[in-house]
Amino acid sequence: MENELIKPQGLVKNANRRQFLRVGTMTVAGAGLLLIGCNDDKDIMPEGMVSLGSGDTGILNYAYALEQLEAAFYAEVLRGSYFTNASAEEKTIMGDLEKHERAHREFFKAALGTSAIGPLEFNFTAIDFNSRTSVLGAAKTFEDLGVAAYNGAGQHLESADLLLIAGKIVSVEARHAAAIRDLINPGTADFAGNDIIDANGLERTLNFTQVLTAAGTFVRTKIDFSKLPS
Repeated sequence: MENELIKPQGLVKNANRRQFLRVGTMTVAGAGLLLIGCNDDKDIMPEGMVSLGSGDTGILNYAYALEQLEAAFYAEVLRGSYFTNASAEEKTIMGDLEKHERAHREFFKAALGTSAIGPLEFNFTAIDFNSRTSVLGAAKTFEDLGVAAYNGAGQHLESADLLLIAGKIVSVEARHAAAIRDLINPGTADFAGNDIIDANGLERTLNFTQVLTAAGTFVRTKIDFSKLPS
């Protein structure tokens, strides 16, 4: 799922950020109509560890784990009444992102049914939730990681329906990443920086090991992903 990054017109205009996010979310509004059953592919694991499983079920659990991480992060941002001196616009954007990630998390939980992994435990001690720089920096990390994760995992999905859904969700995640980057550096083209776009104009992709290693800093629960494609 290595696609050119959508470069929306007018993103740098503050008034358009919410509309930009809202349009992206609408692309997944009907995704639930495409739900297909997943086989129960969970193993009995040592206490404190979860297995993602194999095949499409394992990849959906992988996405579910990442959406749990993002949803938990934004919930923590809101729980702390945002960061110090957050503007009204920043509060609105962060609130919108929390709703989106919570919806993504619940979508995958419902799609997986009894094959879903349980709730993960997280460690956000490395993030200063009172600091704008720390919170937006973490948000940028999570959103960029999510986009790269979907881009890398899509090629392994066997179900065309699930690939379509993943494509819709990654487009929303890309909008999230762009909005956060624009908050950090308003009025610039940083929403498509060369740290995430390669020389061919394509978005960065990361494999399962790269993503889960990066996310591991914030995840207390041990995750067995050995059955995912290599």
